[in-house]
Formats: sequence, C-alpha cells, structure tokens
Amino acid sequence: MNEKITSQQINTVLWQAADTFRGKIDSSIYKDYILTMLFIKYLSDSYKEHVEEYTKRYDGDKQRIERALTRERFVLDEQSTFDYLYSKRTDLEIGEIINKALERLENENTGKLRGVFRNIDFNSEATLGKAKERNAMLRALLEDLNKLILKPSIVGSEDVIGDAYQFMIERFASDAGKKGGEFFTPSMVSELLARLVKPIENDRIYDPTCGSGSLLIKVANQVPSKKVAIYGQERNGQTHSLALMNMYLHGIDDAKIEWGDTLSNPLHLEDGKLMKFQAIVANPPFSLDKWAMGFAGEGNNDEKFKMEVSLDQHRRFEWGVPPASKGDYAFVQHMLYSLAENGRMATILPHGVLFRGSSEEKIRQQIIEMNLLDAVIGLPKDLFFGTGIPACIMVFRKDRKRKEVLFIDASGEEYFEKGKNQNKLREEDLQRIVETYEKFESIEKYSYVATLDEIKENDFNLNIPRYVDTFEEEEPVDMEQVKESISKIKQELQEVELQMDKYLNDLGV
Repeated sequence: MNEKITSQQINTVLWQAADTFRGKIDSSIYKDYILTMLFIKYLSDSYKEHVEEYTKRYDGDKQRIERALTRERFVLDEQSTFDYLYSKRTDLEIGEIINKALERLENENTGKLRGVFRNIDFNSEATLGKAKERNAMLRALLEDLNKLILKPSIVGSEDVIGDAYQFMIERFASDAGKKGGEFFTPSMVSELLARLVKPIENDRIYDPTCGSGSLLIKVANQVPSKKVAIYGQERNGQTHSLALMNMYLHGIDDAKIEWGDTLSNPLHLEDGKLMKFQAIVANPPFSLDKWAMGFAGEGNNDEKFKMEVSLDQHRRFEWGVPPASKGDYAFVQHMLYSLAENGRMATILPHGVLFRGSSEEKIRQQIIEMNLLDAVIGLPKDLFFGTGIPACIMVFRKDRKRKEVLFIDASGEEYFEKGKNQNKLREEDLQRIVETYEKFESIEKYSYVATLDEIKENDFNLNIPRYVDTFEEEEPVDMEQVKESISKIKQELQEVELQMDKYLNDLGV
C-alpha cells in the first residue's frame, strides 16, 4: 500500500525550490517557473501510473495500451515527461529542452493546453540570467521537484494537489508584496464573495479580472455538484497560464479563461454581444490609471487621448465615462452590462468609489436610481497583499424587489484577526457578514438599511459612516475626582521638591 502524500509535504518541497530563485529574481516572476514545473510533474506522474496500469491490464499488448492512453485527460510522449527533463538536467541547453517539451505538450493536447505555456520561457536570458546561472537554477528546480511523487494513488484526492497549488500561489503572493495582489485575492475574502453571490447549479460564473483563478474556484466550490460553467479573463499572460493550470489541478477541465484586456477587448461574447452571467465576482486593480488606453487608436498620443462613450462598441459607459486615472467604475459598468436578468454580483473596490465626485458621482447616481445596488460592506484594513488600503465590497443584483440598500461596517477590530503584516477574516467574521446580508437588517453599530430617500439626501454619497454610526460614547468625566487627583499630585510634587532641597543642601549646592 502506497503511503499518501499530503499538501503539507508538497508545500515544503516547493518552498525549498523557491530558495533556488530567492534573491536572484522577483518572486512574482519565479512563481511561474515553480508552479509550471509542478503542473508538468503532476501530469507526468499521473500518465506514468496509467501506463503501468494499462501495461498490467493488457499484458503488455502495445496496441491496446496505446489505444487506452489516447482516452486519457492528457497525452504525453516520452520527450514531454518530467522524467525526460530530469534526465537532461545537466544539459547545457536545458532551458530550450524544457521549452520544446512544453510545446510538444501543447500540440498533443491542443484542445486543452493550447497556449497554456506560450507566456513562459525557461530559456529567457532577460528573466533567468546568463546560461551558466540559468542552467544551475533549472537543474536545482528539477532536482527539487524530483523529490515529489505525485501519482494519483499517492496523491489520493485531486484536491491535495489543487490545494498545494493554491497554497503556493498564496505564499508567493505574500512574498511578492505589492505585486502579489495582482494575481491573488486572500482566500477568506474570496470565500466571502463566493457566499455573497450564492451560485447554484447550471449558473454561469464570471470573473473579468481573474488573476490566477482562485476566486473562481472558490465560487464553483459553493455548488456541491460543481455543475457550473466558469468564465474568466486576465490581461497578464503568465497569470493567465497559472489560472488555466489552477483549473486543471482542481479537476475543472471546461473553464473558459481568456487572455486580454477585459475593458478594451472583452472576449466572452455571444453573437457579438457581451455574454450574460448569473454570478459575477471580481477583485479588479484598485483605481487603475490609464484604464482606457486600449481604446486609443494607433498613433494616438497618450497625453491627448480622451475616452468617449462612442469608442466602446458595447456602449458600456453610457452612464458616465470614469476618470482617466481611476478605472474602478469602468470595471463595475462592464460587470453590470454582463449581468443576467437574475444575476448577482460582488466586487472588491477601494472606498473612494463610494464618495468621489465628478463623473464617478454621476455613474453612482445612475446605478442607484436603476435599483441595481444591493449592499455596501466595509472591510478591515490590511487584508490585501501589498496595500494597506481598506476596501469595501459592493453587491449588485439585477432582479431587486426592494428599494433599500444595506450598509455593513465590518471594519472594527473585533471583526478580524490581527496579523503581523496582514489582517485576516475568520470564519465567524464571514458568517456575521453573510447572515446580516441575508437578513437585510439594521444592527446597532454594525449595519443599517438605508432608504433611497436617505441616499438622495446624502447626494448619493455612500460613505459607510454616514449610515452606520460606530461612534463609541466616552465615559463621562467625574470632575470632583479630577480635582481631587490634581490636588493629590500637587501635594506629592511639593513633598518631592522639599526632599530635593534637602539633598542639595546636604551636598552644599
């Protein structure tokens, strides 16, 4: 009986592998090499075990073995296996050998792996340094990962490898500081968004800025049967590759994750129009500068380019064009335009979206008057990688029967766990938020149900303290006691001065 490997054991080996790169290149870059190699190792070990099984079952009949292998999830030839790469680990051309193996893998699994590895170059001098250093790093990486045996019989549940992959993405995000937030949303925040949109069977789930895909996986996991359709788009090439591998390692083979700029080039379309989704979640880049540059035609000067409604063929900015330096409402409008009739949507945003003026105020007013905003939830500070900015979650619904908006202030110190570099939401904090949202009720110093009239009176300013009063009354001051304390202090001071004079006198000063 093979002894099972745990996610913890996999994590330990991967974190050791990271030491090979640490200090030489940025962790937001080297994570791509480690996680890609983990993916190859898992595919290879799975394939190897199936070859052994079929060889035994068909008594070495090569034709029958070959036929059975073509029905596997992924097909590998000898030169695209991890073992082959490991055998070549001292080769001076090892970077190129790995690149060729990845290309072969793509070509043999074109339906699933097409384009997955196109954004990662194991032979890149610009990223991995000159040949000697590069080869030493790649050799060490292959030797580290060779310590793992990831055959299905040893891994057991697919979740083990999926969880390890997810854990490492989170570790790398933490390590990468500011850049970490670009590809990963802390898992408890993802869990919160997933519970707020409550996906059900056969829903289409969408994340327009999906990073490494972990948020989408959290949403899919809310549905026990996992019978949902997953869609995402990511503009960073390497992160897009990670998202695809992340899906496969979680047993999700039919996710549609596209690569490109969601604002200027949305790629999930039906009959040329934006596709509609029942559940949308996102953690878009906060206040993205130059968000509209993808709409600028060839030869357009950066400084002079001005975004206009007519430049977007999908007419997503008719409620207002967001400021050039703040793309928050560009993502919100894209998502609202992509929301199905019974759709739910939850997105993380900086607090500025709640109260900033000019065009953002106009957009905010439109959204509220169209009765799309359902709730505003204030989160604790320091939850996200690389930014201390406190964020909020805005929840939208297409089929709202009520006219009120719920405000929740979950930023108080009693609603999270303090960490050294980063704060964390606990299970009880999540439950409190979700229950309050589902009951849609006012709770003193925590939540408030505001009418449309109240929001209008506030000029459509949604700043949470305007609605949820968390002010703590200070204890009334007892003036008699203060007076008594002062006279006591005066008396003590007098005694000290007399003592001091005595000492000085004794010293003859």
